[in-house]
Amino acid sequence: MTLSSEHGDLGAEDLKIITLARSARARNGVPEGAAVRDETGRTYVAGTVELESLKLSALRTAVAMAVASGAQSLEAAAVVSSAESASDEDRAAVRDLGGPETPVLLAGPDGQLRVAVTAG
Repeated sequence: MTLSSEHGDLGAEDLKIITLARSARARNGVPEGAAVRDETGRTYVAGTVELESLKLSALRTAVAMAVASGAQSLEAAAVVSSAESASDEDRAAVRDLGGPETPVLLAGPDGQLRVAVTAG
């Protein structure tokens, strides 16, 4: 199913990971929230990690959670942030697990899609 609206032509599953990413950001009070969907349709949701000894973006944390849970690849990734684009490091993490054609969706804090790019 493809939904057209203020989100462009996103399917229901892509809208779902944007919503999950937005919820993680708000619930945890962190700068970013992210969600990824693996090859089986499972989703992994994370927020920014900022410890003295460990700093990870929300998207890299979500990718790490997918890998740690046995995911073999990714179908899509979403990050909710005030940033204008996904960082090279975030896209590289998605590319490492999902390949260069994996979509990376960037939405603003309001949940509105800003840009959709591939990990490559």
